[in-house]
Amino acid sequence: MFGRMFDAMIGRIIGSTNNLSDLMDQLRPDLSRESLGVGPDFPGIAPNPLMSSDARKRNAELRTGALALGVLVDWRELNSNPRVALMFDVETADGISFRGIADEGLTITELTRLAPGQTLPVRYRPAVMDHYVALARDADPAHVQQLSDEIARRKRT
Repeated sequence: MFGRMFDAMIGRIIGSTNNLSDLMDQLRPDLSRESLGVGPDFPGIAPNPLMSSDARKRNAELRTGALALGVLVDWRELNSNPRVALMFDVETADGISFRGIADEGLTITELTRLAPGQTLPVRYRPAVMDHYVALARDADPAHVQQLSDEIARRKRT
């Protein structure tokens, strides 16, 4: 019964909006696909990833995903935790390039060090390739350097 009441309440709040992504675009236009400069296939930002079982599953898979390098394009603060959406141009060891987005909780110190053009190690899910990435905070610096050298070598040829 509570589920139907909640659905009805959300339906009234959303009104003519068809889905949660449209609602997010209305509430946070700075996080809309258009303002981020990406197409309709790019994933949206979850209002609260801790509430979504899909987001929890995705985040767990990303923690063990393949390593890649991401060049920070832009970032947006989502709340005052601070939780941020980071947008990267990602290059993989296999030579695949794509625009990726990470939903991360950062410390104030980490937040102040963010700068467009900065290269950071990220993890992605090669089997899914849905544009979601996560910062690879646990990455071995030697492995990151090896990946960086491999990508640079491929660009020279």
